[in-house]
Amino acid sequence: MSRPRVLFAGLFHETHTFLDGTTGLPDFQLLRGDEVLRCAGDSSPLGGALECAKTFGWEVLPTVDFRASPSAIVKDEVIEAFWEELSARLAAPIDAVYLVLHGAMVSPSLPDVEGEILSRLRERVGDVPIFGVFDPHANFTQRMADHANCLVAYRENPHTDARAAAILAAELLQRSLTTKQMPRMYWQHPPVMWPPTGTGTADEPMRSLEALARRFEAENPDFWCVNVIAGFSFADTPDTGVSFTVATTGPAASVEAALQELSALALETKASGNVTDPPIAGAMAALNPLPHGLTVLVEPSDNIGGGAPGDGTGLLRALVAHRIPNAAIAINDPEAVQRLSTLRPNTRVSLLIGGRGSRLDEGPFPLEVELLCMSDGKFELEDKQSHLAAMAGDRFDMGPCAVVRHAQLTILLTSHKTPPFDLGQWRSQGIDPAKLSVIAVKAAVAHRRAYDSIAARMIWVDTPGPCTSNLLSLPYQHIQRPIFPID
Repeated sequence: MSRPRVLFAGLFHETHTFLDGTTGLPDFQLLRGDEVLRCAGDSSPLGGALECAKTFGWEVLPTVDFRASPSAIVKDEVIEAFWEELSARLAAPIDAVYLVLHGAMVSPSLPDVEGEILSRLRERVGDVPIFGVFDPHANFTQRMADHANCLVAYRENPHTDARAAAILAAELLQRSLTTKQMPRMYWQHPPVMWPPTGTGTADEPMRSLEALARRFEAENPDFWCVNVIAGFSFADTPDTGVSFTVATTGPAASVEAALQELSALALETKASGNVTDPPIAGAMAALNPLPHGLTVLVEPSDNIGGGAPGDGTGLLRALVAHRIPNAAIAINDPEAVQRLSTLRPNTRVSLLIGGRGSRLDEGPFPLEVELLCMSDGKFELEDKQSHLAAMAGDRFDMGPCAVVRHAQLTILLTSHKTPPFDLGQWRSQGIDPAKLSVIAVKAAVAHRRAYDSIAARMIWVDTPGPCTSNLLSLPYQHIQRPIFPID
């Protein structure tokens, strides 16, 4: 019996359509052909799926993998480049397709990039199973459901199970290849949208929605997978928001009943997902006097994992103004790092820091700082199940970095946006976050996997920035209406 020939491809980008600028091909990490196989066994979803392929004895047909950190709208040429690369390596015959997707990718011409790629792919490969894995912050669409047989969403936020979800998707594909059964996907989108701060799976409403989805899977043998999709509210598209899918080989009636129940629960609990952030003044008051243990100040408006530039100065200014001792913050500022690159350690210099990436910010913040050290910014992830591992695998490159100090505030300056999802970011630079009194992180929920174990408390704060949790402040033009909380 011949080995199943399975085509592998990856397209991963979370698009924030309210950001200035665009995301082009140079912003993507590209793997072509056999380069894709280098991910086998690493901590990424692709790595997990490739490891399964070896176990199941598949003949892997590697095509292309495009990945970029969350950022502004993606140029159309990127999508066409991806399709050209994939098409050039799409050699018949194939027995199945396995995709690693995000699900919230947008270009000027394509509000539903994944739906477009799935449609093109289905036309080329015909009636073979198309399976894969995707991020629950996708804005799923009917077109995606129509052209895929079974896409599996991660079930945890922070995304500690991204690799596990990819393995589950591979196991389900093996089931399809063995039994010759072809599930189909059903989708439903209630009129609900939540900011990222309201989509943690340890809290309501996501906790109850995930529990209900797992119950449906247990009770219905025909349900191959049930997905709770939180959506990505910073992408302005007709399908932005919460949705649910079921991949099944059973009758439509039972699926529709399950989707209705999930949608009803989302509507019933919608207010608990609309988590907004308190003014920064209250947080600063809570630090005077400085409480015992580590305080993590969380700044969702500059959430790097949501596409923000990571150079917002709102929280930096507050830490300086209130003279918070034994504190640290990371700012993405390649210009500042370049300025420091020719200086010796212990040099004091006047530096303009941050404030260049968003028109909502006050602008670069002038500070007198002392240079402590420089590095190449590369580090290995300490937690191979972290949210960052879901994006990057085993290692991350922050670009050239500088550590500077102003009074009792330590500032890590990076050249590449680095989501604060792994403590190796700090320890690789000689900083132990557990020994700090206060640390600022530019995140919403995903940082908790790294920081919960060392934090005495977490305080979320509102500052000017493009990833605000107040969705009513965003200039939506394309979302479906009415939708909560806008209407």
